[in-house]
Amino acid sequence: MLLHSEMEMKPNPHPERPNRLRAIAASLAAAGIFPSKCALVPPREITKEELVMVHTSDHVESVEQTKNMLYSYFTSDTYANGHSACAAKLAAGLCADLASLIVSGRVRNGFALVRPPGHHAGVKQAMGFCLHNNAAVAALAAQKAGAKKVLIVDWDVHHGNGTQEIFEGNKSVLYISLHRHEDGSFYPGTGAADEVGDLDGKGFSVNIPWSCGGVGDNDYIFAFQHVVLPIATEFAPDITIISAGFDAARGDPLGCCDVTPAGYSQMTSMLTACSEGKLLVILEGGYNLRSISSSATEVVKVLLGHGPSYGTDAAAPSKEGMQTVLQVLDIQQKYWPVLVPIFASLQVQAQQGPTSSNYVNAENMLKRRMLTGGPGPVWWKWGSKRLLYEVLFEGRRPRKSKAKGK
Repeated sequence: MLLHSEMEMKPNPHPERPNRLRAIAASLAAAGIFPSKCALVPPREITKEELVMVHTSDHVESVEQTKNMLYSYFTSDTYANGHSACAAKLAAGLCADLASLIVSGRVRNGFALVRPPGHHAGVKQAMGFCLHNNAAVAALAAQKAGAKKVLIVDWDVHHGNGTQEIFEGNKSVLYISLHRHEDGSFYPGTGAADEVGDLDGKGFSVNIPWSCGGVGDNDYIFAFQHVVLPIATEFAPDITIISAGFDAARGDPLGCCDVTPAGYSQMTSMLTACSEGKLLVILEGGYNLRSISSSATEVVKVLLGHGPSYGTDAAAPSKEGMQTVLQVLDIQQKYWPVLVPIFASLQVQAQQGPTSSNYVNAENMLKRRMLTGGPGPVWWKWGSKRLLYEVLFEGRRPRKSKAKGK
């Protein structure tokens, strides 16, 4: 998975680069966690038969063909080289095996330190740095191992459009995503609150779409308390899978949000009770090496039984966060009656108005916390995660990318 890298020589590195895994592994080692306190799962390439349960055979074959090319591009920001097909199959295979081990009770929980990421990969397309959908593969492997109901919580700053597409008509897999949306102007543009699933799967897609950047711990914890956990408890999953992108972390150049390692620790701890501790955390995005390494380390500490390092009693949301949660509750209460009293109570609280200590302004938080500047959503409308990274983080002018090797 370290050999999956952009081969075309460019002045600045692609944000989804091998050092992401190295940084997390080094942080876990420095904390005395990896590998001494973890049982290592032997790597295995996922089979084509397993992949076509998630993707079309044409998509699987298109990824496989990249092994015969020096480098190629599925989209302007989604690259492959001669090692990428193997890397993607290893990532998916590890996630599938971890899910099976957890459901069978052979291990308590797991963290999949894998790349390339997966949650943008849909039924028939690779995009957003993703080739195969690791979380979807893991969910089906969990069901094959005996899980009847699977919960996927996606806290990557981008909506997991691929995961939602794969399961949007499936009521045995509940997909909950917290992400920047901004009325569809933030990549990939999907994940509005009224996207609730189709047919038998209506109500089993739950989107919590933040309306701006700067969203931090309190908003995420507040959404967990009032939306994620009530629905998850009602659903009663047999295993919980976290699509754990760390690009909503403080300092991330693409996400421009404000979640701290302590916030990720608390969210992980809150989810451990949903499926009796059967929890699989899968690495997705996250492009600030310091942020992803410290955040991932705090998450793994929770998996090892450490208590969270964040208190939930005073989780006061921003005004924007409260509005988003109310919007989601209004829509989802039709499918989850447990939300009806929660919505009514929060409506009263919102009508009473904020006190000086109740609300913070997420946009002001963004200005204080983030070193990067500029009108992020404008660049995201162009459809490229890589482009935003280059403009905001590397200070480069946008330029057209050439697709090669297709």
